Amino acid sequence: MKLYLTPHACSLAVDIVARELHLPIELEWVDVRAKRLRDGSDYYRVNPKGQVPTLELSDGQRLTEGPVIVQYLADLRPGGGLLAPAATLERYRVLEWLNFIGSELHKGFTPLFRANTPDEYRQIARQNLQGRLQWLNEQLADRDYLTGRTFTVADAYCYTIVMWTKLHDIDLAPWPHLKAYVERVASRPSVKAAEQAEREAKAAA
Repeated sequence: MKLYLTPHACSLAVDIVARELHLPIELEWVDVRAKRLRDGSDYYRVNPKGQVPTLELSDGQRLTEGPVIVQYLADLRPGGGLLAPAATLERYRVLEWLNFIGSELHKGFTPLFRANTPDEYRQIARQNLQGRLQWLNEQLADRDYLTGRTFTVADAYCYTIVMWTKLHDIDLAPWPHLKAYVERVASRPSVKAAEQAEREAKAAA
């Protein structure tokens, strides 16, 4: 399998999950702004949406959308512990988190990444995000990970998005439980390795 990704994007979550599950995946770095691969070819030919991540399967089929890809990878290793079996409430709790992260956190950051976002709306977006981060902080008051003591695919996604606070100078100090959670996830070998791969990709660009 081949994963198309770019530094500081939600594709990091997929790389983390693959490493957690010890799944061999080739990394193909993308210049998302230029929509080009390292060899200069058009990324739109890989993913017409022009976004990352994209997972290319061994038969040539491609999957897009990070929350879907991490579920697919987890189901390839059902004993990996990152996603409970189908038709269990534990699985739907993880999916519940994936949906919250995608709709409330991930999309909440979007206005901050766009250069044409008016300053007035940028402030509104930051206030909305702070409310979501406060709620997330409260949920983490009595648990190590989003669903309890076990790291899941939702944690890989959540960590990736929350780390965008660094790109936008949002200090996590007001949310100590969230800050501790980020540090806990960051200490995992899979996360360290995935972030090192990003640093190397940036240095080689």
